[in-house]
Amino acid sequence: MDMPLQHASRNVLARMKRGSNGDAFLKLLERIRTTIPGVSLRTSFIVGFPGETEADFEELCDFVKAAKLDWMGVFEYSDVDNAGSYALNEKLDAETISGRRDRLMAIQKKISRENLRAKYLRGESSAHKEDGKAAARLPHSKRTFTALIEGPSKDNPLVWEARLEGMAPEIDGKLYLTDIELPGGEIAEAGDVAGVEITKADAYDLIGRVVEILPRPAARAGFDAVPVPPVPAAEKLHRIATGAPLRVLA
Repeated sequence: MDMPLQHASRNVLARMKRGSNGDAFLKLLERIRTTIPGVSLRTSFIVGFPGETEADFEELCDFVKAAKLDWMGVFEYSDVDNAGSYALNEKLDAETISGRRDRLMAIQKKISRENLRAKYLRGESSAHKEDGKAAARLPHSKRTFTALIEGPSKDNPLVWEARLEGMAPEIDGKLYLTDIELPGGEIAEAGDVAGVEITKADAYDLIGRVVEILPRPAARAGFDAVPVPPVPAAEKLHRIATGAPLRVLA
């Protein structure tokens, strides 16, 4: 769920002509998490908005620490001559704005690492909680999650990429796969939905391996299935050393 909160300080939000405040946002996040167990939450903030004081920024930092969001983006304020904020006074210098962005992202980086490790390395999969029979089919079900296989990584063709349910394409972290071949010889392909076991977690990305390839649903009447272009055999790599994706993440 993407929630464009923009800031947590009541003063800054008022200057943005937005309502609410950090405390109200925290209550809303708690209500969402209670209502939708396992939900992934994403937001974005603007730092350096005209009039943002150091106290306002510290309030935003405290909010981020308390909210423990799954994914977060931070944008630096910049003037646009046709925007309402262009006429505001108390503009901040570029160095201050950039420094605040770095400080806020450093906080989120630690939170993201902790979230990923708690959710995918120590917790049980949603399939295991919701459907014991389905989870029983998967080896090591406590660390098995459903992922969409996307194909060879654009960063390093020696590893494959996949996305978990809480990962939006291009803006969130990724799951790098070190093994796409099952013991019986079946090989995952781009477009497959698979059960994956998570083996390592970085600040934003995960490393894992395929443990089951789930059947593709039949196309519904009246709808054309979207064809997935096959990956040339020469580019397929079934198993690699774990060190390769670690270098990608670095």
